[in-house]
Amino acid sequence: MSSSNYFRSWIDRPHLDPNTRLVTEEYQRGITEFMGLVHRQPEAKTEKNDGEPVDDLALMKRTYTNQKTGHIDDGLVREVVTLVQTQVQDEVSQLQTEDDDSTASTNLSRFRINEIVESLKDKDDRISLLETQMVAQQAGYEAQKRLNQQMMEMMQRMYPNEVFPNVQDP
Repeated sequence: MSSSNYFRSWIDRPHLDPNTRLVTEEYQRGITEFMGLVHRQPEAKTEKNDGEPVDDLALMKRTYTNQKTGHIDDGLVREVVTLVQTQVQDEVSQLQTEDDDSTASTNLSRFRINEIVESLKDKDDRISLLETQMVAQQAGYEAQKRLNQQMMEMMQRMYPNEVFPNVQDP
């Protein structure tokens, strides 16, 4: 199996933890590593594109698009691409109304596109961290709930004639 086929098959698989329904750490590391490689190679990006900076949005779409269906299967990536496209359309139309030179507007917007993609990557990292923290908090809550339930059962066995209030969890 060639490395490109392995990468395509790896990226097309769903990467949600079956218990938490969150993106797995392996998948998050893969996305972060990939974007890091892209951003660490600015010379390579411009040399192969006649000196023009590479459009990170186009690169992201090309990388994550399923070759068979022609669609982006990963919901998170699809939402990021849609959001960036909307912001890009707004900025390009604004730049074209401010500046008659469409080439300058396109180049300037490409830099802005890359900034938008990078800022969303940073937000995605923070969201992933928050999701991980929420899962840990939920697990702690569930453990405490089980402990409380066990204590109530033990108290009812120790004092069978007592009536204990049924307190609902918040």
